[in-house]
Amino acid sequence: MGEKGEQLGIMPTSQAREMARKQNLDLVEVAPTAVPPVCRLLDYGKYRYEQAKKEREQRKSQKVSLLREVRLRPKIGSHDFESKVRMVKKLLGEGDRVKVAVRFRGREITHPDIGWRLIQRMTEQLAGLAAIARQPLIEERNMNVILLPLTAQKAKTEAKAGAKTEVKTEVKKEAKAEAKKEEK
Repeated sequence: MGEKGEQLGIMPTSQAREMARKQNLDLVEVAPTAVPPVCRLLDYGKYRYEQAKKEREQRKSQKVSLLREVRLRPKIGSHDFESKVRMVKKLLGEGDRVKVAVRFRGREITHPDIGWRLIQRMTEQLAGLAAIARQPLIEERNMNVILLPLTAQKAKTEAKAGAKTEVKTEVKKEAKAEAKKEEK
């Protein structure tokens, strides 16, 4: 094959090399398993440069999802907890996975239920923004959970579903209240 992709036909290797030398190009074997093997005349340095350029462009368009960590303590104050929730929301909004870790010190490890409640409270506040990738588990003196950001579309559908269930429960409550009034 020629430089622009045109067929040059079947020829001996020596003739193909001579052709490449005359045009100041390289002879590159494209399909070695074909019978006869397929070779192409091209500027190999230019070809490698273009391939590297394409790879760089592809890497630019890719979003690298990082695993970010937010650490909590069992005796965290409410304001500090809210600050950590805002931080996790920000990280999830950027598309990063978040590892929420509750670190126990000293005798605090004897009360893992406090850590479970903290993690549960965190996941409840992030219900519309995050999904749990890995359930909470204890590793040494840390209790960890990994949260994944929900896509905007999933978040919208879950918000709609949540709104519908809230409306249904409100309607049911009103119906029960009316039924009690009628009974009296």
